[in-house]
Amino acid sequence: MEEKQAEQAKLFIGNLAFTTTTDQLREMFAGLEGSEVVDAVVLTDKMTGRSRGFGFVTYATTEMAQKAIEAFNGKDVDGRAIRVDFARPSEKRENSHA
Repeated sequence: MEEKQAEQAKLFIGNLAFTTTTDQLREMFAGLEGSEVVDAVVLTDKMTGRSRGFGFVTYATTEMAQKAIEAFNGKDVDGRAIRVDFARPSEKRENSHA
C-alpha cells in the first residue's frame, strides 16, 4: 500500500514584465502569509539571457499554491496583470528528424 505524501504544487506565472527576476518572483510569492516556496524561476532566452515573460513557482503543498492563485492571479505587477495557474505537465516534443 502506498503512503500518500504531501505533494508539491507547481504554478505557472505568465505575463511577467521582462525586467522581473527570479529573486523578485521568489520574494513576491514567498511573501504570502504561511507559504513555503520550494522553488522559483523566471525562464530566459538561451541566446540573449532576456526574460521570456513567464516563470514557475513551486509550493510545498497544493493548499499553499491554491492560496497563491487566489492572491496573485490578475494582480498588477510592474504594470502587467500576471496570470497564475497550476502548471500543466510539459508535453514531450517530437523530433522532426525522420
